[in-house]
Amino acid sequence: MRIVCLDLEGVLIPEIWIAFSEATGISALRRTTRDEPDYDALMQFRLAILNQQGFKLADITRVISTIEPLEGAVQFTKTLREKTELIILSDTYEEFARPLMVKLGYPTLFCNKLAIAPDGSITDYRLRQKDGKKQAVKALQSLNLEIFAAGDSFNDLAMIRAAQGGCLFRAPPGIRESYPDIPGVETYNELLGQITAFLDR
Repeated sequence: MRIVCLDLEGVLIPEIWIAFSEATGISALRRTTRDEPDYDALMQFRLAILNQQGFKLADITRVISTIEPLEGAVQFTKTLREKTELIILSDTYEEFARPLMVKLGYPTLFCNKLAIAPDGSITDYRLRQKDGKKQAVKALQSLNLEIFAAGDSFNDLAMIRAAQGGCLFRAPPGIRESYPDIPGVETYNELLGQITAFLDR
């Protein structure tokens, strides 16, 4: 059996931290895994800003409630799930993702969890597993599943390389140029074409 694993932010929904950056006017929070390959350094940077500015989980979820899937993402997801199973592998957090999964029709999601203080401030983050995207692909392969993986960021490269098929989707030029051996596509039709070819081979 062949299934698909996709990243979430930048692939199916806008980047949550960029949306929060725009809502708060804090340009430093625009930095994402498309820019920073060290995920822990990125999260410690974000948490420090939240702490300095006094932002709490409710402030972020208020912004998340206004986010809609990227144009074409809902139909793409529906069409894909008619062809095969879809698992979202994301470095986002359960607390952020729940309302977005409703809008995408409740695909299966593997992600991380935040540590929240009684006053609602975010004190830390808890990875489901180190290098969780790649490890999820390897675990699924241990069940004799063949995986197609796609994402747009540095933290997606390991899962794409571990999968039997895959591509970059709307990755920034720096990543595309640094990893020319990984195919890259820009539209959902192109992504669906790559997936269909993988499923039919």
